[in-house]
Amino acid sequence: MTTLYDNHGRPITYVRLAVTDRCNLRCFYCMPEEGIRYLPKKQLLTFEEIERLISILASLGISKVRLTGGEPFVRNDLMKLINRISEIPGIQDLHLTTNGVLTAPYVPELKKLGIASVNLSLDTLDKSRFHAITRRDEFEPVMRTLNLLLEHKIPVKINAVVMDGKNIDDILPLIEFSRNNAVDIRFIEEMPFNGEGNHYPTLNWTYRKILQYIEQHYPTLTKIPDAAFSTSYNYKIPGYTGSVGVIAAFSRTFCGTCNRIRLTAQGTLKTCLYDDGVLDVRQLLRNGANDEQIKQQLLKAFTSRSKDGFEAERKRVNQSPASESMSTIGG
Repeated sequence: MTTLYDNHGRPITYVRLAVTDRCNLRCFYCMPEEGIRYLPKKQLLTFEEIERLISILASLGISKVRLTGGEPFVRNDLMKLINRISEIPGIQDLHLTTNGVLTAPYVPELKKLGIASVNLSLDTLDKSRFHAITRRDEFEPVMRTLNLLLEHKIPVKINAVVMDGKNIDDILPLIEFSRNNAVDIRFIEEMPFNGEGNHYPTLNWTYRKILQYIEQHYPTLTKIPDAAFSTSYNYKIPGYTGSVGVIAAFSRTFCGTCNRIRLTAQGTLKTCLYDDGVLDVRQLLRNGANDEQIKQQLLKAFTSRSKDGFEAERKRVNQSPASESMSTIGG
């Protein structure tokens, strides 16, 4: 199989593809309370365009796909797309990131299709704090999704963004949930991708502080090997079924092993989370470019990739700091 490398010698094997910028929650760390201006439907990649693009990327060496949003299940007929992508030659692992609000009815089918894992965005196990963070009363359907994922033995990672003054009291209950449940609890530094910019003059709850806080309460916390290209530092607590991870998303300590690219819902290629887009793939698709021409443009973008998230942010147009909503980027 072809192996694709960037200009820093890092293999590129993984694409995170947003199928929509729409979301049915209004999470504090993702977008303003009033929401964002969503793209007209005609500006989104069609399922046919997505399928063609994934096929092209697979021919270049991409083997892992994660579908994200916005919230993926807000887009109609998502399961048809998942089915089609699962049949593309070369795609070995298909993953999904969801907030769980609409996901529960599809869990049995996801299992049948062999979905490799589901990342569930869930920042608290407390119903009232869930409402405060997401600005929506959707706690029960999310928990129903979580329980069904566990029941069907689909590998689950709970992604919890750590927010000063919002959910610090939820760190320990989330860890306790992993005592008897086979889930990976991953605590993530808050990033400025909320449509507003940084919420704090300096980030107080860095990955180091999160880890220190956990160690204070779980002194037997033990480091375990991180998987290749892992974005998280991973740990086990003796006797616990699940595991705990910490992701330095704002500190950007994992850039040296990054194997990921991103495609926004409107077809913009991002070779780093912090860049503002390096190639308009939708324009290529709709202007009649053939597969080989699209491949060449992709390869050109991969050979001028930023070394890390700090360089990518410096290269943004007008050197504007990253502040767009994560919903427009793809979670």
